[in-house]
Amino acid sequence: MKTVARAVATFFFVLLFPTLAGAASFDAAALSPLWGVPFAGILLSLALMPLLAPHFWHHHYGKVAAAWALAFLLPFGVAYGAPFAGEQLLHALVGEYIPFVVLLTALYTVAGGIHIRGNLHGAPGLNTGILAIGAVLASLMGTTGASMLLIRPLIRANDNRRHRVHVVVFFIFIVSNVGGSLTPLGDPPLFLGFLNGVDFFWTLRHLLPETLLVVGVLLVLFWFLDRFYYRQEGVLPVDPTPDTPGIGFDGARNFWLLGVIVALVLMSGLWKSPVSFEILGTHVGLPGLVRDLGLVGITLLSLAITPDKVHADNRFSWAPMAEVAKLFAGIFLTIIPVIAMLRAGEHGPFGAVVAAVTRADGQPDPAMYFWATGLLSAFLDNAPTYLVFFNTAGGNAGTLMTTHADTLAAISAGAVFMGACTYIGNAPNMMVKAIADERGMRMPGFFGYMAWSGGILLPLFILSTLIFFR
Repeated sequence: MKTVARAVATFFFVLLFPTLAGAASFDAAALSPLWGVPFAGILLSLALMPLLAPHFWHHHYGKVAAAWALAFLLPFGVAYGAPFAGEQLLHALVGEYIPFVVLLTALYTVAGGIHIRGNLHGAPGLNTGILAIGAVLASLMGTTGASMLLIRPLIRANDNRRHRVHVVVFFIFIVSNVGGSLTPLGDPPLFLGFLNGVDFFWTLRHLLPETLLVVGVLLVLFWFLDRFYYRQEGVLPVDPTPDTPGIGFDGARNFWLLGVIVALVLMSGLWKSPVSFEILGTHVGLPGLVRDLGLVGITLLSLAITPDKVHADNRFSWAPMAEVAKLFAGIFLTIIPVIAMLRAGEHGPFGAVVAAVTRADGQPDPAMYFWATGLLSAFLDNAPTYLVFFNTAGGNAGTLMTTHADTLAAISAGAVFMGACTYIGNAPNMMVKAIADERGMRMPGFFGYMAWSGGILLPLFILSTLIFFR
């Protein structure tokens, strides 16, 4: 029995490390594609287990993420040595994961400290106006922050209407996704690009026409659809939350904190300081360190100055952030070998992927990047998917922002826009659905929602491809 076990172990070792004899160096081109299995495993778990085993996933998603992370980290440590594996782990945590989670936590906390008081009448004009405001706020305070701020008052405004599902569906399209495409604050994939060297205002300059087209068409379609339902429907005999003449904000001091968050992120991108620190080979610049410490301070300050009643009215809890933090810890670790293999280009294990998004003349194909990034973002998660194709395109921010600006625009638009295609494409999608379900709305299931997104969004994305990404 021991002989069989030893033979199996030897087989898999040779399969994974065909060129290694003591693993003296890290040669990404020589890696087996099987190193990508933990990354694929955690993303497929995220996509399928909430549907197939919801009870198990709800209670054990952190353990699942940890298991996939260890499935990569332990063999990697055996192959390349614990010190080198530790360096890669630290680089993933300090260089990308911690700044990513710190920003999301700050936005989530500050937005959760603002309660919109009052209840307006959910007529088509008001609903369209809220969606338009949400689209602007999404790039300023993040899709998560804008969604958490506006979804509850939008549901209250429409709680006496018979047809309300379309309101939430379009809210997910516009506020939870497409609206966040103009700044690194807007959506997690763009912040990862910012951490990898993309200028803060680059997306605003290069994605504004695409965003205006998609958001504009969606707002017009929504107004016509909402007007149709509004004219043909009656209202409930009793309005659960009667309309009030005005609107106000509790916890409004948090708006100032949102301004400080924007200033801190801007500062970290514009301030070029020679001061830096090296932590076991990981470079930590002073501007990034000041930004992250400032964001932690803002989070704590928001918790201190926000009245308990505001959090209670918003039903604020840490469960959504805990889920994001645990899952993305596993994602950022398991993506390490995938990024390395993609950076190896056409001669690496994922040469076929690189070839599929590359034209015959060797130049990247923006249309293919838009759809490849977008479709994977829809069914997996848009932040790691962005990172994968950012590196497939070369991973050099300077080159991507200039020579291949159309390719970077395609990657960015694909990740942000098509995250709206499914509930699992972007974290706020599931949060908004959960809140709507909690308030008694019968939201469509996974495939029902895809029927909405397929019928409305896919034609828009085809139009965007023909206009912007040919």
